[in-house]
Amino acid sequence: MTSIRPLVCLFAFLPLTACDGNNPVATDATDQVIEETPTTSPNDKATRIEISAPSSSVKSAAMTSTSVSEPQLLEYEMTKIPESFAEVTAAVENFVSNKNLNGAGLIVVDRDHGVRYHNHWGEFSSDRISLIASTSKVVSAGVLVHLHDRGLLDLEAPISDVVNYAGRLGNITSAQLLSGSSGIPGLRADDALYICMFLPTTSLQKCASDGLSIAASDPRTVSPDSQFRYGGMSWQIAGAVAEVASGKSWSELIHEIYVEPCGLKSFGYTSPWIPLRAISGDYPDWDGDLSLLPPTDNPHIGGGAYATTGDYGKLLSMHLNYGKCNGQQVLSEEGVEIMQQTRSGEMYRSPIGYGLGWWTKEIVNYGGAAPEASDNPGPRRLRDPGLYGSTAWIQPDDGFGVYLIVESTSDIGNQLAEQLYPLIESAVVASND
Repeated sequence: MTSIRPLVCLFAFLPLTACDGNNPVATDATDQVIEETPTTSPNDKATRIEISAPSSSVKSAAMTSTSVSEPQLLEYEMTKIPESFAEVTAAVENFVSNKNLNGAGLIVVDRDHGVRYHNHWGEFSSDRISLIASTSKVVSAGVLVHLHDRGLLDLEAPISDVVNYAGRLGNITSAQLLSGSSGIPGLRADDALYICMFLPTTSLQKCASDGLSIAASDPRTVSPDSQFRYGGMSWQIAGAVAEVASGKSWSELIHEIYVEPCGLKSFGYTSPWIPLRAISGDYPDWDGDLSLLPPTDNPHIGGGAYATTGDYGKLLSMHLNYGKCNGQQVLSEEGVEIMQQTRSGEMYRSPIGYGLGWWTKEIVNYGGAAPEASDNPGPRRLRDPGLYGSTAWIQPDDGFGVYLIVESTSDIGNQLAEQLYPLIESAVVASND
């Protein structure tokens, strides 16, 4: 795995107001794929809502950080570490020490047995809130899948059915936006054209409108379902589509879809890049104090979530349990399956294995200019790694999922994850015997 290029050069363009649509379009056709720094009846149809592009027609709160006292079906705090996980504990402890990290957090959840392992090292505890960067993508994709389940949005329908500002790119579908298949350029460290996705002072609707306008004249834009482009503006557009389809802000959607039914304690979205000066590719100097994150109407959909280990463990349990949280159907079983399919390969034979938020095949050169699927067969493992060292994965056929967090870089997080794959798999098997 290669390390991620810093975003410093991108933020040198901040004075240019790149998202006002007046900036010249770069002519470099080579995309560098980098990690981004995700009630009505089911019969209701998604309706096209007319809104003014420069401003959002939906209410928007800054962040979602909610404490709820829902009855829990699964226990998320462990008083005793299972002996079968002794090697896992030692491996993380040694890694943290050798890499001089401030700590780590790890939770392993099982479809049938709840939490198998939940542990923290160094400065970490069950209450520590961390930025998870692109490990947000599976969660974000689930918002649109939920709306699809309820008949408020059709994942395979043109986004012009929902928003009135899609223009020439209105034929793009929500499924294409969530699978890196929209044709819109992916995230690049040196691309100021789509910088509005990092700006907390604009709105999600305005950023999406401006992004679509810029992409329509960007020579790097290609036809949907023809090339894989990771991250970037597509995710902001997807979030804006979700807001309009539901008539609710992104914050309200996160609270309604995940926080309440799953009993999440400290989960939400923000735009951390400027407030925390999170532009170097390394984890910012932030200990989880939410008061340092100012309100924003433009949360970063592809990489702006924050979470505790327990909260993310509950979300993984939902995916393992066919979309159910605490007995409530958050996503349909079909919706969970759709997210896990290798859409990129099925639709246009991309060598990259990507579904809706999930990497569906092991990745070689993740974060580099040309990521590709590994030839290593191994177990079926769906992953959602992040810039700052977070990694989530599930092995649906084996019935377990894992969330790992270190506050460092994607390279460091992936190194530890690679060490833990076989150890956790063996520990889960031993625990179930």
